[in-house]
Amino acid sequence: MDILRVEQLSKVYGKGDTAVKALDGISFSMKKGEFTAIIGPSGSGKSTLLHLLGGVDRPTSGKVFVDETDIYGLNESQLAIFRRRQIGLIYQFYNLIPILTVEENMTLPVLLDDHEVDQTHLQNIIQTLGLEDRLSHLPNQLSGGQQQRVSIGRALISNPTVILADEPTGNLDSKNSGEIMDLLKMFNRTFNQTLVVITHDEQIALQADRVIAIEDGVIAKDEVIRL
Repeated sequence: MDILRVEQLSKVYGKGDTAVKALDGISFSMKKGEFTAIIGPSGSGKSTLLHLLGGVDRPTSGKVFVDETDIYGLNESQLAIFRRRQIGLIYQFYNLIPILTVEENMTLPVLLDDHEVDQTHLQNIIQTLGLEDRLSHLPNQLSGGQQQRVSIGRALISNPTVILADEPTGNLDSKNSGEIMDLLKMFNRTFNQTLVVITHDEQIALQADRVIAIEDGVIAKDEVIRL
């Protein structure tokens, strides 16, 4: 079964003579546990695609199905709840809340849902990410690599259907980049976590099961690297 399905997805910014078509009728699907890298030059539409997959922005036309739910058939409040529960987002610049501790940042999606945090699940994530001695720290007390680990933990805390990572190593040195990718691949393989990574780094893309290349808002190449 397809865990993620995209049908004729288009996004146009502006109107008339100033209109810019960021995406032009993109379609593809992914199976549960698949690791796909989406690559392309700046302005190709890859980040726009990720935002549409994550329910952060609405398309001009087309549909996105996550685990058979038509996410753009939901109203704004329904979409916000679905996004919090089913889609884990990881950004290049971490997007942590500066006045919250590491633990508070990681558990925020669950608390916003007014649910109790599964402490066993939380502790497993903390230990896997190596953050045991950083839980009471604020983001400005952490290195870039540690902040990205926190953002990964926040993305995983709700056991989402899909993890979407937008240039997750773009703000890190090579050592931390390697560690972050190793963690993402570990969660993908160990927990069968579906993973989509936007990247301009060919070496990162080649670690994926599949590479989709976006150029000028369309799919230029869709290649399976490993089964």
